[in-house]
Amino acid sequence: MAAASGVKQPLPPVVLSRRTRGFLAAAYVLVVAAVVADLLTGPRSTLSPVLAALPVLASTGTRRPRVPLFCGVIAVAGVVLLAFTNPGVPLIVDATAAATVLAVTFTSTAAVSLVASRERELAQVRSVSEAAQRALLRPVPGRIGSLSIAVRYLAAEAEARIGGDLYEVLSTPYGTRVILGDVRGKGLQAVETAADVLGTFRDAARAEPDLAQVAAHLDAALSRRPATEEFVTAVLLSLPESGGSARMVNCGHPDPLLLRYGGVAWATPEVRLPPLAMGGLVGEHYRDCALDFGPGDLLLLYTDGVSEARDTGGRFYPVAERLGQMRAQDPGSLLDRLIADLLGYVPNGLTDDTALLALRWDN
Repeated sequence: MAAASGVKQPLPPVVLSRRTRGFLAAAYVLVVAAVVADLLTGPRSTLSPVLAALPVLASTGTRRPRVPLFCGVIAVAGVVLLAFTNPGVPLIVDATAAATVLAVTFTSTAAVSLVASRERELAQVRSVSEAAQRALLRPVPGRIGSLSIAVRYLAAEAEARIGGDLYEVLSTPYGTRVILGDVRGKGLQAVETAADVLGTFRDAARAEPDLAQVAAHLDAALSRRPATEEFVTAVLLSLPESGGSARMVNCGHPDPLLLRYGGVAWATPEVRLPPLAMGGLVGEHYRDCALDFGPGDLLLLYTDGVSEARDTGGRFYPVAERLGQMRAQDPGSLLDRLIADLLGYVPNGLTDDTALLALRWDN
C-alpha cells in the first residue's frame, strides 16, 4: 500500500561483513596517515588528492545520499586547509585536488541515490510478489480431521517469492482433496497457469464426487487456454474423513512416498497418466486408483525440484533413501529436516522451484 500512495519504503541498514569492515578501516587509516604526513612534510608538496577517497568510503556503508555528500564537503575543506599549510604548492594543484574531490563526491552521492532507488523498487516488487503468493498459494490448514498437514515452498532464485509450483488442501463434502503440481514453464505465464489450475481445482474438488473428473476438469481448463508449450504435472488425492479408501490420480508427476513403520515405499499408480493439458492430445481419459494410505502412515508429495536436485558430482538427490533415514514425526518437523538435508546436498543452491507437502494420518 505504501508503494501505491507514493510513500517511500524504509530501507534496512547496510550490513557489512567483518572482512569488508576491516578493509574499510584500513582505508580510513591510510587517509588519516596521508593527511598527517602532509602536515608534517614541507610546504612544497601535498597529498590532498587522497581526500577524494572519503566520499567513496562513506558511500559503501549507507543508502542515504547525504552521507557521502557531507563527507565530500569535509574533504573539500580538508583540501583548502592543506592548501594554506602548503603555500609552496602551485594553485593549479590545489584547484585540481578540490575539483577531483567534488567530482568524486557528486558521483558517490548519485551512486548511493541510484542504489537506494533500486533497492526500494525491489522491496516494492517483493511486497507485491508476496501478496500474489498469499492470494495464489493460500496457507494450508495444519489439521483436517485425522490428518496432520504441512507444506514448504522453496524458490530457486534468491529474490523470488513465487513460481510455477502449486499446492492446495481442501475440506470438501467428499473428504479432504489435495493437489500438488508443477507447471512446465517459466515466468509470468507459469504463474498464470498455476492460478488457473488452482482456481479450477478449488471449484471442481468441492463439486465433483469423482476424483478422476476433477482431473478431467483441470485438463479441459488448461486445454482452453491459448496455445502454449506449457503443461502441468500433478498429483491429486481424495482422502476420506471416515471410512472408504483413499484415491489418487497421478498426472505425469513424481510418485509420492509412503513412510510406514520406519520403511519407505513408492505410491505408484496403477496406470501412468499424461500431464494436465495433454490428455486430449494423447486421447487418454483420467482415472483414479486406490491409494494404500491409512492410520499411522505419512505421505510425502514433492515436485521434481527435490528429485532432480544434483550434488557437485551430478548425482540426483536420493529422496526415498534420505526419507527412510528419518524417523516418522510430525509433518512440519519432517519437512524441515528434509529441506535442510536437501540444501546440504546441493551446495551450489537449487536450480528449480521446490514444493513439498506431507500428510500424516494420525491413529
